[in-house]
Amino acid sequence: MFPTLYTSRLVLRQIGQNDLERVYRGLSDPAVIQYYGVSYHSLAATQAQISWYHALYAQQTGIWWGLCTPENPTLFGACGFNHMSRQHSKAELGFWLLPEYWHQGLMSEAAAACIDYAFEQLRLHRLEAYVETPNRASAGLLQKMRFTHEGTFRDYEFKNGQFIHIAVYSRLRTD
Repeated sequence: MFPTLYTSRLVLRQIGQNDLERVYRGLSDPAVIQYYGVSYHSLAATQAQISWYHALYAQQTGIWWGLCTPENPTLFGACGFNHMSRQHSKAELGFWLLPEYWHQGLMSEAAAACIDYAFEQLRLHRLEAYVETPNRASAGLLQKMRFTHEGTFRDYEFKNGQFIHIAVYSRLRTD
């Protein structure tokens, strides 16, 4: 059974087919995808993202939650883990949030719940996050969550006609 998480202001729930339009809205928004590795140009194409969220959980290679409030089940962001390895006891943390919900501390609250779940329920040892270097907001959130900047992969990805640097962050269960 898919775990639902609760914080003081949020419900982190399974992402379903009914969320397709909201996921599309997020992953087609220029402000969201500016520093995000995935984007979609149609509802039909966004179906691949919904399928990916479900496959992660079914294959036990990750888990992503949709963010909403107790009063309103409408999704306004997502966070979770992918590239989960039980052998190496680690996973990669990721997140996105619709711009009208930025600067309210919501992703910090959601990320804290995800991190706690990873360490306490999944018993993972290490979480990693990869951030495009100009993305100061995500880097700041990770630092607030006690992630350590391990270094930067120079010219690591090719995006919008140029190579970009990717900063690597991690947090251990023992941190």
